[in-house]
Amino acid sequence: MTPRPERSRPQQPRHERVAALRSAYRTELADGPQAFFEPMRHTCPWCGSARIGGQLRTTDLLQHKPGTFRIDRCHSCRHLFQNPRLNARGLDFYYRDFYDGLGERQLDGMFSGRTASYRRRAESVLPYVGEAKRWLDVGTGHGHFCEVAREVLPDVVFDGLDRSDGAELAAREGRVERGHRGGFTELAPGLTGEYDVLSMFHYLEHSTEPVRELEAARAALRPGGHLVIEVPDPDSRYARLLGRWWLPWLQPQHLHLVPVANLRRALAGLGFTVVAQQHGSAHEAVDLVAAVWLGLDEAAPRDDLPWLPARPGPTRRALRTSILLAGVPALLAATLMDRALAPFAERLGLANAYRLVARRD
Repeated sequence: MTPRPERSRPQQPRHERVAALRSAYRTELADGPQAFFEPMRHTCPWCGSARIGGQLRTTDLLQHKPGTFRIDRCHSCRHLFQNPRLNARGLDFYYRDFYDGLGERQLDGMFSGRTASYRRRAESVLPYVGEAKRWLDVGTGHGHFCEVAREVLPDVVFDGLDRSDGAELAAREGRVERGHRGGFTELAPGLTGEYDVLSMFHYLEHSTEPVRELEAARAALRPGGHLVIEVPDPDSRYARLLGRWWLPWLQPQHLHLVPVANLRRALAGLGFTVVAQQHGSAHEAVDLVAAVWLGLDEAAPRDDLPWLPARPGPTRRALRTSILLAGVPALLAATLMDRALAPFAERLGLANAYRLVARRD
């Protein structure tokens, strides 16, 4: 991935940064989006069954980078997966300027503002990991969860791991004790048996090989240690009701969406015992407001983005502003509805995520 800019340097105005990136994006797109994909699979990557079929076709609704993405469902085990899957070049292309570069400040601001959500995560697993001393958060980003979780678990030492330099930044900011940079499956052999708890919050769905990630987690945990996994729930009724506008599809970044029964079986096969399954406390009350926003953003002319051939003119910018402003009442109504339904999300089958706590036997 493209390295993040040094924080000590003043950043250029956004339109200048976009202009500076436009030529490189134009060159990379010269071969078309088809260059970013592996060959299409004809069997399920989870169970190997050939009984697979199309579930959803969509586009990049957040960054609006070019390309069409397909999610297939296995009719044998119900696993959902991106097909064809992004190759290494595609992963680099579609992640660039999302968590880093142009998108870094916006995403960091969003993640740092989720204190209540991070506290709820920590409190929900406290009964199972209360005696822990060392905790590794895989896919930690900038370490904001660890910073909040330390208030709930003050005796725990938190480390973070991330492919980007976010873990190193988290260590410099004091949010984690140690920041490991790199892929977890590559780093896990050097972390064998070090941790009492290992967490993967909305990480596994991004992985090219989720079972290998689970194997790495088992290696890094001490016997009796606990693995905490939180992922989108593809069985949520919102996934069917909202179609391509359901935010957790998050194409093209989410490569696998694993039904809870599949993940439980995989953990059992690796020598874990699931001690808790949580849906209500893993739910984030954003489904309706996110769907409305994605629809408005799709309907409005594109903002200035470096993968567009040229900067939008004043007329298109004014039209975009008008459409987004006209959608404010719908956004407010959707926000209120999300909040009103949140206490009943699990009972109604609307929870958009689930969390498992599993003990390494």
